[in-house]
Amino acid sequence: MKIYIFTSLLVLTLNLLSDEEISNEIVLPELGDRVSGAVSSAQERAIGEMFLKQIYFQAPLISDPLLFEYTEHLIYRLSEFSQVKDRYFTVLLIDDDSLNAFAAPGGIIGVNGGLFLHADNEGQFSSVLAHELAHLSQRHFARNVLKSQDSNLASALVMVSSIAVALISNNPNAIAVGPAILQSQNLRYSRLFEKEADRVGFINLVNAGYDPKSMGEMFENMNAIRRLSGDLPPEFLLTHPLSSSRISDAFNAAENITSEGRKRDSLEFSLMKSRLEVYYETIPLNALRLYKSKVDENPSDGNLYGLALAHNKNNNFKESIELLDALIKKYPKNLVLNNTKVDTLIAFEKYNEALVLVNRFLEISPKNYPLSISKSKLLLLTKQYFQSEEIIRDQLLRKNNDPELWFLLSEIQRSSKNIIGYHQSKAEYFLLLGQDEQALNQLEFALQLTQNNFQASDRIMTKIVEIKKILDSSRGL
Repeated sequence: MKIYIFTSLLVLTLNLLSDEEISNEIVLPELGDRVSGAVSSAQERAIGEMFLKQIYFQAPLISDPLLFEYTEHLIYRLSEFSQVKDRYFTVLLIDDDSLNAFAAPGGIIGVNGGLFLHADNEGQFSSVLAHELAHLSQRHFARNVLKSQDSNLASALVMVSSIAVALISNNPNAIAVGPAILQSQNLRYSRLFEKEADRVGFINLVNAGYDPKSMGEMFENMNAIRRLSGDLPPEFLLTHPLSSSRISDAFNAAENITSEGRKRDSLEFSLMKSRLEVYYETIPLNALRLYKSKVDENPSDGNLYGLALAHNKNNNFKESIELLDALIKKYPKNLVLNNTKVDTLIAFEKYNEALVLVNRFLEISPKNYPLSISKSKLLLLTKQYFQSEEIIRDQLLRKNNDPELWFLLSEIQRSSKNIIGYHQSKAEYFLLLGQDEQALNQLEFALQLTQNNFQASDRIMTKIVEIKKILDSSRGL
């Protein structure tokens, strides 16, 4: 299913906004406590959790710990230069090769795989993330609700639910089930918020050390895509109308700021972009041809890494490891390169070598997420179930709301014949997806197997009662 998640959930509700002047300073408008009175930070988090469940349930996500780690770290690093007060983010990697990103209430930031493909460097990529962080810091969602005619939380929940259904199902008509005011769109107001997010995001991008031209260059990339797409522009541009003045404003802002000594790119971004290009090439041989051609033209680190991944995709493990070793010789402490070698060794069934390498780097970077996932999967393959499960449980201490971790834990438990644990973990997985009925079924299966284990049965019964209360409440019972 193709997912067309618009660049910002917040922007789709901008038709609720009336005219207002945008301040030249990076502060909220003079609305005092009325913004929090309309939607508090806690309420925004509740709305975000509801939206998140719908995304987890219906949107295809990229399952790549290295990509996730890079994106999450970059967002947190950029947030240090933003005005976001509650810096707790949920990062989503949407499995779609079109150019898009979005921000939703509660610190949710989604990034399409295609954003990597259409950005030439990390500065351009970061300019989009800085823009989305600006939507959150300026609390555009709460300000929309404040200006609406019906600004209670129930209306906000219906609003976000309607938008989520429309976006995830790629069916804009689904928005009609929400408030009638959503059925009309006034782009003049959305442009007003976009202008503010551009301005705030630009300043923060520069403060983070990136080349000030990055935002304007990214806009030019988008403009080129728009020209090529004709009547079907990418969804990013549907909610971020790209006028010529918007592009010129970005370059004008950069005119008097020196680019000397500022970041444009990083090795990690070039590696991530290559990962996505190989990932989205569905025919393995085509990926190999593509990167052989790229290396012939420009033997950059990113292209050599892409060629190593392409060889891996074609089961040419020896060639892949040779290329990775050459890169590791150049960057011996790089975690991405060494983690990729671990994964390649696992695919090559060189389990002992993989274990030695992953252990060495876990000593350098204890509890590192991608390395830990690789080691857990390696231990699972070698039937060391207890150690494999222990690693995932340790990760869940920090990422308890990650459905993928719960799913992986359930698979480990199923392999180790821990069927009670399997059903309990699967229940947690379904709960995060908002599938309460399926979660209840899993717990009832587990309860039947507890027999005389009163402690386990009591724990499961408590959870069953909690879920039944939620289900009864949703049914109005």
